[in-house]
Amino acid sequence: MNQDNEGDLQSQIEEVEALSSIYGDEWCVIDEASRIFCIKISDDMEEPKLTACLQIILPPDYPSDAPPIYQINASWLRGPERAKLSNSLEDLYAEHAGESILYMWVEKIREFLIEKSKDSGTVNQPDKVNLTAEDLDEDADNLPDFSGLKLNDSLHHFLDHPHDEETPPIKHGVCITDRRSTFQPHLAQVVTPRQVKMVLEKLYENKKVASATHNIYAYRIFCEDKQSFLQDCEDDGETAAGGRLLHLLQILDVRNVLVVVSRWYGGILLGPDRFKHINNCARNILVEEGYTASTEESAKSGGKSKRPKTKKMK
Repeated sequence: MNQDNEGDLQSQIEEVEALSSIYGDEWCVIDEASRIFCIKISDDMEEPKLTACLQIILPPDYPSDAPPIYQINASWLRGPERAKLSNSLEDLYAEHAGESILYMWVEKIREFLIEKSKDSGTVNQPDKVNLTAEDLDEDADNLPDFSGLKLNDSLHHFLDHPHDEETPPIKHGVCITDRRSTFQPHLAQVVTPRQVKMVLEKLYENKKVASATHNIYAYRIFCEDKQSFLQDCEDDGETAAGGRLLHLLQILDVRNVLVVVSRWYGGILLGPDRFKHINNCARNILVEEGYTASTEESAKSGGKSKRPKTKKMK
């Protein structure tokens, strides 16, 4: 495998992990080795009237040079409507060539289903899509008493002068525990890199947070004047975890937020499951704090708007 294909495969892995976290049981792996997946999409999660199944194959040079190979399965989708939907997906790919596109495709199809459902009469209602939640540890006694965190050195040049800003409020999510490893998310609204530093330092003042094996974080700050994002991430020793977390924030199109996931290692290797837990923790707290719609709300509200250009802060 050449270097370009290795980069594409890594992008695919991160995208699939994020989509699995976002859509839960709607997302299905058909053949991981062959990069074949499908997702069930409905117009309304509580009372679905229309559903479609998007089957996709990810070629080796996706996303850099080729689109996903796809098929939309829906008995009610015929002729001109199928062509219209396919054209909209292909237009999206052309507009975002070289980017990970699957989330935008899924939400475009969902938006199409919602519009179709409003325009059509009574339709045979399919079975509801059942979502499974993570088995979260909700025992409040197990939640650490928080207060501050290590800062990526790349931020220090923003912070040369004293300031009287208050540290933004920090929210703490429920834990996920698997094979004695515990994961917990923390979230704060941030609009400047200085606030990122303040939140991280405040978190790291707490001895339990400071003692975590890893404190992975990612943030995105939207710059109105440039219509672009400042964004960065930190693995804190959990190789590639920060990039995956940032990819989740990008796919969910959240802005002005810092998410930190603390992991206390329990002595048993989790393999790829650790990335799933990190993403699920992050997504749960983003939904809880209103930064993104839940799966049910997303089904009702339709697709996302076009994202501004992003700029990674070094």
